[in-house]
Order: sequence, then structure tokens, then C-alpha cells
Amino acid sequence: MKNLRIWYILLLAVSLQSCAQDKNKSEAAQDKNVKHVKLNRLANASSPYLQEHADNPVDWYEWGPEALEKAKKENKPLIISIGYAACHWCHVMERETYMDSSVAKIMNENFVAIKIDREERPDIDQVYMNAAQLINGSGGWPLNAFALPNGKPFYAGTYYTTAQWKDILGQISKTYKKNPEKIISAANSLTEGIKQQDIINTPLEKETSFTKDDYTNLWENWKSIVDTKKGGFKRAPKFPLPVGWEFLLQYSALTGNEKAMEAVTTTLTQIARGGIYDQLGGGFSRYSVDENWFVPHFEKMLYDNAQLVSLYSKAYKITKDLEYAEVVKETLEFVNRELSNGKGGFYSSINADSEGEEGKYYVWKKEEIEKYLKPEEAEIFEKFYNVKERGNWEGQENILSREYTKEAFAREKGYDKNEFLKVLESAEQKMLKVRNQRVRPSTDDKVLTAWNALMIKAYLDAYTAFGDESYMARAREGLSFLEKNMQRHEEGLYRNYKDGKASINAFLDDYAFLASAYIKMYELTFEKKWLVKSKDITDYVLRNFLNNKSGMFYYTTADNEELIARKMELSDNVIPASNSEMAMVLYKLGNYFQDEAYLEQSKRMLSQVKDNVLQGGPYYANWARLMGMMVYSPFEIAIMGDQAVKLNLELQKNYIPVSLFMGGDEENLPLLESKLVKGDTYIYVCRNRTCKLPVKEPAKAMEQIQSTIQSDEKGFFWQ
Repeated sequence: MKNLRIWYILLLAVSLQSCAQDKNKSEAAQDKNVKHVKLNRLANASSPYLQEHADNPVDWYEWGPEALEKAKKENKPLIISIGYAACHWCHVMERETYMDSSVAKIMNENFVAIKIDREERPDIDQVYMNAAQLINGSGGWPLNAFALPNGKPFYAGTYYTTAQWKDILGQISKTYKKNPEKIISAANSLTEGIKQQDIINTPLEKETSFTKDDYTNLWENWKSIVDTKKGGFKRAPKFPLPVGWEFLLQYSALTGNEKAMEAVTTTLTQIARGGIYDQLGGGFSRYSVDENWFVPHFEKMLYDNAQLVSLYSKAYKITKDLEYAEVVKETLEFVNRELSNGKGGFYSSINADSEGEEGKYYVWKKEEIEKYLKPEEAEIFEKFYNVKERGNWEGQENILSREYTKEAFAREKGYDKNEFLKVLESAEQKMLKVRNQRVRPSTDDKVLTAWNALMIKAYLDAYTAFGDESYMARAREGLSFLEKNMQRHEEGLYRNYKDGKASINAFLDDYAFLASAYIKMYELTFEKKWLVKSKDITDYVLRNFLNNKSGMFYYTTADNEELIARKMELSDNVIPASNSEMAMVLYKLGNYFQDEAYLEQSKRMLSQVKDNVLQGGPYYANWARLMGMMVYSPFEIAIMGDQAVKLNLELQKNYIPVSLFMGGDEENLPLLESKLVKGDTYIYVCRNRTCKLPVKEPAKAMEQIQSTIQSDEKGFFWQ
């Protein structure tokens, strides 16, 4: 790919050096037309991110036939500019560059400009991000790609200052008019490269098997990249990557590897105490810019908070750490307060910026704290949250973080615990009230099916850990909202919802995560309708997304003809890959319904990426979780009788790493046959359809599960 990049540079005569994307040297736009008030066509967009560009003098289009036909008719190259509402540098470029009338004049006369919300249209983002990565070796947002009228890209980059952007516009416009054959050649070559990225379209070369040795040896590729002191992975910036720690929870419980468990608890404790966690209001920022989880990138995403609630809930089952319980409680309060639409749905994100500054809403000067608090409150608040006289961040501002739990701090500093907690709580409430009076960062209030499904699962995971009935009620409301608003009349799902309208057909992740949420709801309620809904979604995916040669799923359906390439999501990242989640869904449904076709499909998918799983660490963590399910064989836990749901919740307060829960008062699944005894409720712990003696108490069932795992691999559970 290095030669390809050099070839592009020579071919297009665009100096990457002159367009160095140094975000620390962004310059204010010159000749900025601040009086421009005419709204462009993005005023009618469904995306809040697109709507933010409605007052730009740029003649923006949304992706669709109108823009593409205009480009073909006028023979103009496309500018495909992609971002999202919580993206700081997207806002900077909008403010500095796209509001500049001189920039708009160049763009409007020489290009057809398209604005895209990557969260609404991740299918488009994936294609043009591949282009940026092939050309530059990296990508990011805002993503700015240049393409032929047919959508084939020939150049792409990320953030540019106004001067850099003008320079690129001029060079590309000139080359396109004088030497179009060079650009066409580059676009054709780059498109072929994109089509080969993130795709598996060949049959399995040979039958693949998975062994316990494959699974237990995975730690060898993890241990060298884990930061044992500060948690997370040895890098900066640091992303939480929740699915990686979910895998290590499973791994440590199955294999007895204490180091893997220590990696999880260190990470979760450090995140909970760092600036990446909102110490006052609850909830997590997207990542920290440093290796200590201290300075957050202040945007808050629904998907991060959903997955971290699930992760902390599962870790609590093992550790019974009250700090983890507090994090779950506070984060769900934050989600309910700030990311809920009041109808059952969940908003997508909260911006990093307010009043044009990143993080301004969240940080404090010492004198500001002392203005609003009594001296005793200020002293305790400042000590506990590491507030410094000259600030611990930029411009004498303080980011709140801590080193201890509240109880440990009181003990360490010699405070009476009860008095300390009373004073600190009073101080926190006062400072939160002050913060609520500031100019709040904007909320991206669109609802996305996939992310909402993750949040619904988070409420259900929290319910299993803490038994709070309001969590179950909230999950039910969430599913009702999606069923009411995201079901297409003809068949299938919508991806997005805003202002009473859904408009974009769903992608693979929407189906995969909703199918997974349905399974989770069944496992807690034993209402078979949820399994049936999951199966219906899965069958739709098999009909519309499957690559028959490889057994993997495309991210889009075949009727998405406007895109130059049909892509797949294969590697796990901040959100698990839709293919890995779909493979997990198939495996679970295959067991519930004893459907061999589903089970074979799931195994086929994992076989396609086996080598990647063995070497890929956290970027194949969800696949690794599936491997754990397959090689250890999940416990088929059937609870039958009129007390089944009650005993089920009690049993699920334990962490059971590979399990399928089923039951109720009807023998309505193959694995439930001949297990109902009238007048009694029994728990059956089974594996591969072979059951131990039925018991009536969850504690007895846990003993059976623990003894089985200990005999397997000396795995263990923490009480």
C-alpha cells in the first residue's frame, strides 16, 4: 500500500506536506461571512449533525440520486464530507471553513458537495474511510473524500485548516479539468483496493475446528498489550473497548487465569476514578487523550455508556465491588436524565463542545468552587477530586478525578466516614446544580436501532446484577419504542428515528444487536415471543445480507446500488462487529431451537476468522467470546415451574461465563421437554442435552456449575 500512496501523490500533484493535518495549528477563517443567514437544503435533514450545516454558504446535498445526478450532468467531482454531531474537529472545520464564503464559492462552482452523518450512514463512511486509510495509512473525522460523479474516490483526508482546504480544492479542480484521465485512473485503482478491504467472499478452504488450547492460549497475545498499572491497553489515547474486557471476564472464569481478571478490575477501577468518567453527573466520555484515563475527549456516546453499564454489572457479579455498583447506578441515571427521549428511545450522543470550547461545561477553576461551597465543603470536595490552585488541566481549569473510594478516602485522611459522606454529597449536589446552569453541550437527538438495542441490553444486564425492577421496565419500554417506530411496513427495520419519522433502512448491526437484545429479554422473562422475534430478524438477515460463498454477512442489502462497494464488518472495535454479533446470535438461537443450520452457520463464520481471533487481541474479542462458548459448551440452564422467573433472577445474580437460560411453565422448546413437574419448580443444569440431577435452590445449581468448570479447566468464580 505504500507504493499506492506514493503513486497517488505523484499522480494528483497534491503535496501532503503542504496539507499537514496539524490540529493544534487550526487558523480562523479569513473573510468569514458571519451575516449569511439563508438556509441550505440540510435544514430538512433528519440528522442533527447535518442540520448544523444548514446555515453554511456551501450548497450542501444529502447523499442520494439528486446529488449524484447533478455531478454527472455537470461533470463535477464530488466532495463527500463525513462527520458526526459529537465530533470536536468536525465542528471546528464547520465553523472555520464551511462558514467562509470564499471557500463556499470555490466548492459550489467546482464541486458537488455532500454532507453525511456517519452514524446514520455508516455504510458510506466505511467505503470512504477505506479510501483514506489506503492513501494515508490512517483515517479519522471529519473525513473529506473527493470522488468522481459515479462515487469512485480518488483522494481523501481528514481535518484541514481553511488555507489547506482552499489549496486542495484548487489543485484537485485544476487537475480534474486539465488531466481527468489521471484522476479516473487513480479512482479506478483505489476503488479496486476498497473492494478488497474488509471482505470475505470465498468459501472455507478446509474444515476448521476449535480447541480449548486455542482458547486458553489467547492470553499470550493479550498480556503484553495490557497496562497492568493504569488499566486499558498500552497506548494513548485510551479507548475503553468494553468487549475486550467482557472477553477477559469470560476467559478468567473459564480458565482460572487471575492475571486476566486483574487486568479487568484494574481497568474498571481506574476508568471509574479518572476524568473519562463524569464524577459529578455520571456517564463516560468516549476516550481519554492520555494513558491515565485523566483528560477525556468530552463527547459522550450512547454506545459507550451502554456497553460499560453491561461490563460493570457483570464485573460486580464477580467482585461485589460497591464502587462498580455506584458507577452503574450513576450512569443509568445520567442516561435516563440526558439521553432519553421520554418515549422509550435513547438519543445518540452529547457534544464535547459548548460555547465553542471543548469540555467547558465540565471543568472548574478553584475559585469558582470556593464561590459556591462553604469552606468545609470546598476543602473536602477539592481534596477528594484533586482540584489544584493553578488547575490540573489547561487554563487553570480542573478536571475532576479521584484516587480512592469515598470510604477509603475518609479513612486515609482521618475524616469521620458518615460526616465526610454527608459533606461531600452536599458539595456535589451544589456543584451539579451550578453546572446545570451553564450552557449545556448540544445533544444529538436522533435514535439509532443498533445503539438503542445495546442500551436495552445494558438495562437488562444491570437488572440481573442488582434486581432493580425499574431497569426491567425501562428495557421493556425501549423494545416497545423500537417495535413501534423502527418496523418497516413491507419488511425489515429502519435504522434511525427523529421528530416522529424513521427514514433510513437498517444495516446489519441494527438487526444483530436487536436480535441479541430479544434473546437477552427472553433469558430473563421466559416469554417465548422474544426468541421468536429474534429468529424472525435472523431469518430476514439470512435472506438479505448473506454472502453465500463465504457464509459471512454484508453490512448492507443488495439493493444499496449507489455505493461502489458492498462491505462487511469483521473486526470488533469500540462496538463489536456486526458479523461477530450475528454469529453469536446464530449460535444461541441454534441451541434454543436445536437448529443445526444455525449452528453450522455460526461455526462457519468463526472458522473464516479463526487466524484473526488467535492473533487479533481486542479487535476480535467478541469472536473470542463465541469461541469460548463453542469450546466449553454452554450450560443449558432450564428452570421449570411457576417460580421459574423468580429463581432465574436469583441465579443470574451470579456470573456464569457460558450459559443459555430458558424455562417457564410450558415445555415450548426442545431443551425443555419432559422437565415440567406440576406443583414444583426445578432447576436443571445441563450441557450438550445431558443434565445433572434437578435442584430447587439456585445455590445448589451454582455448586453444580462451579464444580463442572473446575473439573474442566480449573476455572473458578469469585464470590
